[in-house]
Amino acid sequence: MIFTSGGIIKMFVLNKITQLAFVMGMGALIAGCDLSTPTHVGNNSKTPSNLVAVSYSALPGWRDDDVRYALQAFRNTCRAKIQYQGSVIPDPELLREKCNMLPSASADVKTVRAWFESHFQPYQVYNESGSDKGGKFTGYYSPVVHACRTQTAKCSVPIMDTPTDGRKYKGVDSKILVKNRIGRVIYWIDPIDLQDMGSATLILEDGSKVKVNVASTNDLPFNGIGGQLKKRGIRPEGGYTMKAVRAYLKEHRALAQELVDNNPRYVYYRAADSFDVIGKMGVKISKIRTIAVDDSIYTLGLPVYINTSLSDGRAFNRLMIAQDTGGAIKGWIRADIFFGVGDEAFELAHGQHATGKMFVLMPKEYTYVKPR
Repeated sequence: MIFTSGGIIKMFVLNKITQLAFVMGMGALIAGCDLSTPTHVGNNSKTPSNLVAVSYSALPGWRDDDVRYALQAFRNTCRAKIQYQGSVIPDPELLREKCNMLPSASADVKTVRAWFESHFQPYQVYNESGSDKGGKFTGYYSPVVHACRTQTAKCSVPIMDTPTDGRKYKGVDSKILVKNRIGRVIYWIDPIDLQDMGSATLILEDGSKVKVNVASTNDLPFNGIGGQLKKRGIRPEGGYTMKAVRAYLKEHRALAQELVDNNPRYVYYRAADSFDVIGKMGVKISKIRTIAVDDSIYTLGLPVYINTSLSDGRAFNRLMIAQDTGGAIKGWIRADIFFGVGDEAFELAHGQHATGKMFVLMPKEYTYVKPR
């Protein structure tokens, strides 16, 4: 299907289920509800100085974006148990009220845009230094990778489920966790595939497929393979994109294992009941509508408008929902765009390294952040 962003047309294959959601979605309009008159008023906490209220006209391409897709992603936010944490925290009662006042799933784009404008105030995000420069927008995807039920020469890294036997894993280095099998091994994979794997579809030796989602981590810092190569003065042909790094590691397999071992962060997985991609909030995330953000700053579930570009230079102006996190996603003007599942999504995600601006949308009725 063709999608439009800021007047720029680009080909994406959108899942038919997403299309049907506009007709069959769960968030029917509440009968007799006046969407322009909220009943709850927030707590008037102080807004940090690096967040500046702006009008919707300041959001590049706002009127060209089909925000119905963002509304469907926001419905998933409303189904989740939102964890109110970080520096930018909406009043819980007020955000719950928004979830109870959603437009009909069959509402047209004009109605949905008006609903967001009526209920949310955009704030441009600046760095703490007061600059809007230095914003970074990368991409991620859910890979489809080969895996094994038992350890082999190629499948040498265990995927483990979270320990249930009482053994400590928080704050324990990944090498210790793996060596001592602190966790139940569910599958084995190639270390090259582990470098960028979050939620994933695994293809086993007999051709069958299984889905795994992130269950937990050991909470240690993330030391990415690309950064390790830079520190060693190694530059793969094509630079430090996921595609270039993967190609390089295939030719240097011993180094791949060493770099994986040098990352203290360990991610635990659990087998999934469906092939939906599940984010940090525990709900399905949406292709080119979900972003991962720094949850030490932002409460997950918030609408965020981003003004950046795709890997081919085309404009990407779009209302997203902050529904996920990532070990390398740190900072105020920083987001990771979810591009979907499989090879097509990989091609889009691997080259996504762009600057841009970011606007967080918060309920209008109050200044919205918890003081530090």
